[in-house]
Amino acid sequence: MHSETTKEWIERVGIMPVLRARSAVEAHALVEALAAGGVTVIEVTMTVPGAVGLLRELRKEYGDGLLLGSGSVTDAAQAAATIDAGAEFVVSPSFHPEVVARTRELGKISIPGALTPTEVITAWRAGADYVKIFPCSAVGGPPYLKALLAPFPELRLIPTGGVTLQTAMDFLKAGARALGVGTDLVNPKAIEEGKPEMVTETARAYLEIVAKFRLAPK
Repeated sequence: MHSETTKEWIERVGIMPVLRARSAVEAHALVEALAAGGVTVIEVTMTVPGAVGLLRELRKEYGDGLLLGSGSVTDAAQAAATIDAGAEFVVSPSFHPEVVARTRELGKISIPGALTPTEVITAWRAGADYVKIFPCSAVGGPPYLKALLAPFPELRLIPTGGVTLQTAMDFLKAGARALGVGTDLVNPKAIEEGKPEMVTETARAYLEIVAKFRLAPK
């Protein structure tokens, strides 16, 4: 997939679920519930058991119906392995220049994590396509994101950590290009209790917020 298409897909959906699960079975159930709700971007974190194999399975099962990425990637070898398995974007919780370089070398989208203004601009100038602001809510949430963009309006930021249905609109108004969402959306407990529809309904609610934001006068 061409990198520009990946960026367009990420920003069109506007929601990037951070998939953490205790097993491949639980992960598959979460992905199915998310896709049923219309969320077609999935970040498979390396904390999921057999994450690289899971990426291969999801690619085979969903084909071009899902935009798959890898998360919690902290070295170049991991980045390459996940890209080989089907990841179109690579996310890190922190900034690792070798991960950015390897991801870009392989023609995929790089999304390193950063927090301070110095970290953010360093990651951007190293070739990041987006910068994941993590943990965003711990340092102020939407106002902090807006403050970062004041001197650096060219940055493409994806806040992660503390994004909820209650805060999503404020993050979008602050300038987020997409939202990294954890357990508020990717809820293993719902799967454990046999209620995948809870995940599906939450996915739809997030997409409604994105749609409402885009329709609002700027």
